[in-house]
Amino acid sequence: MVQKFTPISVVIPAYNEEAAVGAQVESVRRVLISQGIIHEIVIVDDGSQDRTAEKALQAQARVLRHPGNRGYGAAIKTGIMAAKHDTIVITDSDGTYPAEEIPNLVAKLETADMVVGARTGKEVHIPIIRRPAKSFLGWLAARIAGQVIPDLNSGLRAFRRDCVKQYFSILSNRFSFTTTVTLAYLADDYLIAYHPINYYQRIGKSKITSRHFMDFTILVLRMAMLFQPLKVFTPLAFICGFLGGMKVFYDIATVFPRTGSFDWSLLYQPVLSTSAILLLLVGLQLLLIGMVADGVVRRIGQQNRSMAPSHAIRAFQSLPTAQHEQEELTYRTTV
Repeated sequence: MVQKFTPISVVIPAYNEEAAVGAQVESVRRVLISQGIIHEIVIVDDGSQDRTAEKALQAQARVLRHPGNRGYGAAIKTGIMAAKHDTIVITDSDGTYPAEEIPNLVAKLETADMVVGARTGKEVHIPIIRRPAKSFLGWLAARIAGQVIPDLNSGLRAFRRDCVKQYFSILSNRFSFTTTVTLAYLADDYLIAYHPINYYQRIGKSKITSRHFMDFTILVLRMAMLFQPLKVFTPLAFICGFLGGMKVFYDIATVFPRTGSFDWSLLYQPVLSTSAILLLLVGLQLLLIGMVADGVVRRIGQQNRSMAPSHAIRAFQSLPTAQHEQEELTYRTTV
């Protein structure tokens, strides 16, 4: 049986990618045509200074162009808003993501709110220098989200426009778009499915630099403050409370060597150090601030947000049997 796919719009942001964008468009089109998927391919030229737009037009893609470089996230937003279809697939223009996996992502989207191409396949070419930072960010995001995230910022994913549009106000215009949308979906209990893919060596020079690591870290913490503030304040409060408790224990254990006596005078003499009291009070304040912030976030969310329905929730209804129909007919007759 041939699977029937929903029409899709493939949004591909591009910035100075003349060497790869044409081949990427042709690769995506070839895969989608082979599967009989109704589609459009939208290239968003983010103010390129080379022939990116020209190469995309030669490959018969629909091209949108920013007058200047606004960023990866801004380009994706532009493509989403201009797309003809409600089902959106995003991928990169540098040849790193396998186009042949797009039908698999679209198929899994029938029972999920977002499908991410997780770079966990047999052939993954992530530069070694970027792997420690990527692992740390993944670990930090998983602690905040409360679940394992196989790939936090993969650039190949499928989702529905109505669901992602509600987060446009907080989605970054830069490289952290994918990271933000992943955490936002998880914070609001949308279902994200992960599909293992390969990740090939890119064509051309990468736009991501070492300074983006700190940007990503701050972003993860900011998203936690927006959706799960207790996930930030509770660990800090616990650390301060634990250190304060250890200092209290130390102060009590060393009170006799310091005072030379152990009698009722300890009730009105200073036993606990200033540092112990400060650590305990800071821990308590952090916990209370986190609880207030969590209450404010949830209250604002209840009043001001109308959530898009989750497509991962499916309704089923049993067909009436002959016995049920007869019982219902008998009941109506007697009534």
